Amino acid sequence: MNNKLRKIELLAPAKNLEIGIEAIKHGADAVYIGAPSFGARAQATNTISDINRLVDFAHQYRAKIYCTVNTILYDNELKDVEAMINSLYRAGVDAIIVQDMSLLRLDLPPIALHASTQCDIRDAEKALFLQKMGFSQLVLARELTISEINEIASKVKVPIETFCHGALCVSYSGRCQISQAIKNRSGNRGECAQFCRLSYDLEDGNGNILLRQKHLLSLRDFNAHNRLEQMIDAGVSSFKIEGRLKDMEYVKNVVAYYSQALDKIVDAKENIVRSSIGKTNLTFSPQLEKSFNRSFTHYFLDGRRPDNGSSMASINTPKSQGEFLGKVINVQRNEITLDAAVAVANGDGISFFDRDGKYNGFRINKVIGNKLYLKERCNLSRGDVLYRTFDKAFTDVLSRNSAQRTIDVDFTLWVSGNILCLKAQDESGCAATHSIILENEPQQAMKPQAERQRQVLAKLGDTVFTMRGCKIKDNVFIPASLLTRLRRETIELLLTSRKISYQRDLRKQEDLTAVFPYHTLESSDNVANTLAEKVYRDHGVKTIEPAIEQGKLIKNQAVMTTRYCLRRELGACLKDSKTRNNLPPTLMLRNGKTLLKVDCDCKLCEMRISIVKQ
Repeated sequence: MNNKLRKIELLAPAKNLEIGIEAIKHGADAVYIGAPSFGARAQATNTISDINRLVDFAHQYRAKIYCTVNTILYDNELKDVEAMINSLYRAGVDAIIVQDMSLLRLDLPPIALHASTQCDIRDAEKALFLQKMGFSQLVLARELTISEINEIASKVKVPIETFCHGALCVSYSGRCQISQAIKNRSGNRGECAQFCRLSYDLEDGNGNILLRQKHLLSLRDFNAHNRLEQMIDAGVSSFKIEGRLKDMEYVKNVVAYYSQALDKIVDAKENIVRSSIGKTNLTFSPQLEKSFNRSFTHYFLDGRRPDNGSSMASINTPKSQGEFLGKVINVQRNEITLDAAVAVANGDGISFFDRDGKYNGFRINKVIGNKLYLKERCNLSRGDVLYRTFDKAFTDVLSRNSAQRTIDVDFTLWVSGNILCLKAQDESGCAATHSIILENEPQQAMKPQAERQRQVLAKLGDTVFTMRGCKIKDNVFIPASLLTRLRRETIELLLTSRKISYQRDLRKQEDLTAVFPYHTLESSDNVANTLAEKVYRDHGVKTIEPAIEQGKLIKNQAVMTTRYCLRRELGACLKDSKTRNNLPPTLMLRNGKTLLKVDCDCKLCEMRISIVKQ
């Protein structure tokens, strides 16, 4: 393989071993999965044994396994983290995804470190610093535009990783403190209470309600499937799908979709290649709309202009909207007529928003043409738009074995005296040669033997290989049983050769002279132990506020900082000459006893949320 080719990676989430295996089968080049503890999804932990099994499966395809150890850490946890990472290294893990700088001072094996999105990398200066600190891959903030991604990627030499699909945090990742401040559940410790997905009343400074019960901080799901080539050209090498809590069917569908999309781009370009090997054959056609989504957005990839005229938030519901079905043209009791015939079936789940903007759902009982029949009457009206949130037939396909991933292998068979030889070489160039000594030199056959021998060699059964080519050098008779044995033993040697030749990236050396780009760290920079503090001080930081988990929330301190702006979302941007709505200068969000203040920094084009009452 040409080493000058740039490797492109599709990075898939896995809640557990089984989902990780299916992600690889459906086309992932790498999988990120929770370690036994200290991951930013407390409900997605895995045993060392399961991770080792996933590593063994993935490495067959040269796919990589990354483990998340991306919480902030306390002093009394560091020894446990140290021991766990040593165990992960012995299990064959390719890299650890982290945010706490204390890991740079622990006694770790030479395992590669990736800077988590929790590190909040938004500019080239911070990216360069983390590269100098020895990080092998940098996960950029989700809020960046394509030009901002390009600016960072052009300044660093390590691979750049960005999100391409899935749920969006409204706050800059790693800098959200609202869950800790109100519920004592730290998002940076894997226990986020998801205040961004709650409904709020929007009030003015006098308590007058401007909007009732809207999910004003709940963003749509990120979807960059039609921006992948632009992102590659901007310098992105790793495309990350969000979803370590997502189910099997979601991962299968989304991974398969993006894998196919990347394959088309790779096939059209000469300078890039997928980072793993193998060909995936699917039993279904992947469709993003059929998996959980709150409708889609490009977020800030295209800058601050609206994404095709649509908004960034899903203010009516944090639940899945699904795929568009059609518009209601008539309602008669439990009979619904749509504006076109649709391919729906009994048991499908349907959603819609009523005239008050309230989210509703129902199951279909019977379908005839463009008429849907329900078991019970539903609050539907003419003109309502229907979406399918559950496609029973599609889900049934995904619940079964829906993909096979194989590696091409070429055979060469020949005879040298009384020695029968077989060489097997896979698509990555890894090869193994094996031979069997015969009692007598085989005789030339009267009839051609090549086709029969190819058929025997092609029977690769439940191995990961499929025969691509087969060269038969000699026309001699070989018993099928003997050829079967030779094929089996040669493939075993090839698998051993592949395992031995697999190379992991190693930890890069820290540049002790590197200077952190800022002199002060705030509580939202999440320094929660003395080792992390020492790392930053060693690299020039003078003032360090303790993380909120270790200190106290300062009055009026922002607990969320976002690039998403509520005023812009509601058509009331103070800088936009095309503003549609007027909103008062003071805006508040109320949920029960919790009252939050909204401050818009128009100079930085950011929004800050602080707690007034809780």
